[in-house]
Amino acid sequence: MKSTKRIVSMFSAAAIVCAAFVAVVPVATAASSGAVTASERSFPATTAGRRNLLNEATSTEVEEDSNWGGIETLDVPKTKSQAEKDAEAEQERQAAAQRQAAAQRQADSSATTSSSTTSSSAASRSSTRTSLPEVPSSKNGSAIAEYATKFQGYPYVSGGNTPSGWDCSGFVQYVFSQFGINLPHSSSSQAMAGVAVASLDQAQPGDILANSSHAAIYIGNGMVMNAMNPSQGTNISSTAVFSGSYSIRRILE
Repeated sequence: MKSTKRIVSMFSAAAIVCAAFVAVVPVATAASSGAVTASERSFPATTAGRRNLLNEATSTEVEEDSNWGGIETLDVPKTKSQAEKDAEAEQERQAAAQRQAAAQRQADSSATTSSSTTSSSAASRSSTRTSLPEVPSSKNGSAIAEYATKFQGYPYVSGGNTPSGWDCSGFVQYVFSQFGINLPHSSSSQAMAGVAVASLDQAQPGDILANSSHAAIYIGNGMVMNAMNPSQGTNISSTAVFSGSYSIRRILE
């Protein structure tokens, strides 16, 4: 009997617990449902127009007292477009072409002038060669000296012995040949021709002054007529033209 009562008591307790659970669940559900409902009402749908965010981002309006840290005063270099760069390059190319053309014209003009001068000089020498000085009828030293001076300005050519070009001994050889006297084409050989003269004080116009490297015709007063070098040609100079000692030789009185 006690057992039966105990079982009945247990079932009764279980029934009470179940009833309590069933009562609590709707309340929680209701509470949960209320929270959800309240949450939905806190975010109502809206039809208000949105602001133009792009215009706001590109706005150039700045407050007068705005401070940008000095960036507004930066000196930003200006860049050139490709078209501007191409135009400048073309302008520089044309200017360079003009400068080159001007330089070429100047060079051509200089070459023409030089050619004209050379031609005139050549023509002058040719004319001079075709009208050689007349040989004096006298056959003495003074006549030789006088005749030699008429070749002033004639060209120097190494190894030559004609008015178109001669070297020192070739000039002496040519002048004496016009008086019927044959001399070797060598300064050292000419230094032994004729009769020796003791000193320059005793030298006479028409004497030969010569050593192993140079030869000349004495014209008096310590001066000689000689073919000097390519730049100076045939000219009058002092006896200082000789380096070292020299012989004085008399061919004609």
